[in-house]
Amino acid sequence: MISQSKVTVRYAETDKMGIVHHSVYPIWYELARTDLSKQAGFPYSKMEEVGIMTPLVELNCKYYSSATYDDDLIVTARVSKLTPARIVFYYEVFKENNMDKPINTGYTVHAIVNKDMRPINTKKHFPEIYEAMEKMLEPVENSATNNL
Repeated sequence: MISQSKVTVRYAETDKMGIVHHSVYPIWYELARTDLSKQAGFPYSKMEEVGIMTPLVELNCKYYSSATYDDDLIVTARVSKLTPARIVFYYEVFKENNMDKPINTGYTVHAIVNKDMRPINTKKHFPEIYEAMEKMLEPVENSATNNL
């Protein structure tokens, strides 16, 4: 399962050169990741209600070309790797008028923990949540996430 979230670059997201600031891409990743979990039928709010948290433990961004004010973008998200205690999301950012080549790719690694920040085995303790996460699994060929 791959989500697609549309973003229009706002002026506040650009730097003095009129290019999207590098710090904005992880915010868009979060938007796409949230959309993906909703699409899979288990939004973050439900996970947190039952006591599951997914703190970020690693973030990687690669920039290929730039986006500027008022560009329409598509941010995709998928789960590229999953274990009972860790989930890896992979992202691509495209200009809406050119979905052939991403302008940015990245991934985030999240631990799966309880409210006390202790790792949990979701497959064992929350099988319905683990199944929802498995629905999102779409491995990425030749990606740095394969070695995580």
